[in-house]
Amino acid sequence: MKSLGWLMGCAVALACAHEGKGVVGGSDTKTQGTVAGAAAQPQADSAASASNEKIRPFNVSVPEKALVDLRQRIAATRWPDPEIVTDRSQGAQLAKIQALVRYWGTDYDWRKAEAKLNALPQFVTKIDGLDIHFIHVRSRHPNALPLIMTHGWPGSIFELLKVIGPLTDPTAHGGRAEDAFHVVLPSMPGYGFSGKPQTTGWNPDRIARAWDELMGRLGYKRYVAQGGDWGSVISDKMALQAPPGLLGIHVNMPATVPPEIAKILASGDPAPAGLSPEEKVAFDGMDALYKKGSGYALMMVTRPQTLGYSLADSPVGLASWFYDKFADWTHSGGEPEKALTRDEMLDDITLYWLTNTGTSSAQLYWENNANNFNAVDISIPAAVTVFPGEIYRAPKSWAQRAYHKLIYFHEVEKGGHFAAWEQPEILASEIRAAFKSLRPTDARVAGR
Repeated sequence: MKSLGWLMGCAVALACAHEGKGVVGGSDTKTQGTVAGAAAQPQADSAASASNEKIRPFNVSVPEKALVDLRQRIAATRWPDPEIVTDRSQGAQLAKIQALVRYWGTDYDWRKAEAKLNALPQFVTKIDGLDIHFIHVRSRHPNALPLIMTHGWPGSIFELLKVIGPLTDPTAHGGRAEDAFHVVLPSMPGYGFSGKPQTTGWNPDRIARAWDELMGRLGYKRYVAQGGDWGSVISDKMALQAPPGLLGIHVNMPATVPPEIAKILASGDPAPAGLSPEEKVAFDGMDALYKKGSGYALMMVTRPQTLGYSLADSPVGLASWFYDKFADWTHSGGEPEKALTRDEMLDDITLYWLTNTGTSSAQLYWENNANNFNAVDISIPAAVTVFPGEIYRAPKSWAQRAYHKLIYFHEVEKGGHFAAWEQPEILASEIRAAFKSLRPTDARVAGR
């Protein structure tokens, strides 16, 4: 039998990395996704493979009764007793959750979130039998480089919206026209308005292959990939698969922990002698996660279905499950409201609630039986940005061992695990710098 330390290590590693049939509020009402009569119902049967590959416009329109149901459930919450400590060591604190939920049930407006999404070009296409929802914004600038970005858990496409402007229109955000990107933001399988897998096998490797298929279907012959959390895992998998069209990757949660360090961490032993100051900081960050912050991951790795009953039935259960990670992983000292607004957090939480994807998103942890922090072995061009509030701060010495063609490495001064959400301008600037050397000189190489 594997040791508890090994199990915790694997669970922790999964922690930071994650169709929308659109059933809302647990009822039979479908979240509508139609434009010009083209149904965007995930997993709809298709008469021919040609229609399977069709890219259909998508629009979000949640039935009002789903929002009424949500508010009624919030009002009927049965609260637990408060924690018996004065810190966050027992989890999300009652006063914090009650304040957030009180606002959620009275003043929060989902329609504003819906309008944010509907202001952007959204689409659905079936890949490998599953509908994939994505946002696709083409830059007005010539020679823009195609970029696919992947969100994480407990994030969603909402965490990436603020980088669209800086990336597609850099001249309006302190960049140059030649820094522009065409941006593709897919929702991962089991998340948001993408399809919910009905069989096993939708692991990061399969998602990585689907993303390459998506970029090809959009007409992009050459492109780059970026991500944090699960987005880093997917980007790493794409780099390992090295499809012909992938020029390089950028990640902000790199997988760099060397094998000898991973073994020590899994056993719970102290840091070895001889680590540099930067390596010691990284070790301590991982050690804290293994010993104090891995419970949520162990649950999702081993029992996502059991957990899912609470996430599907209780808005407050879902909100507190996510808020705890917002507090842990933002660069905020445990006060996520300093990094994200209440509306931003609730946009994300409400998306999971309305699409009933708490369980399906957690199943990705179960699918991914690997340690997502342990060093990868990647040979295509790769770039890394380290944010100070990340779960662990990867040192350059470790990154160079894992990413053999490390074309860019930089530590920034602000931001945490949700880099695109917390510091979109900084992340956009990092992405521009990271991929500068990979831009094809002939626009026809990268474009359609």
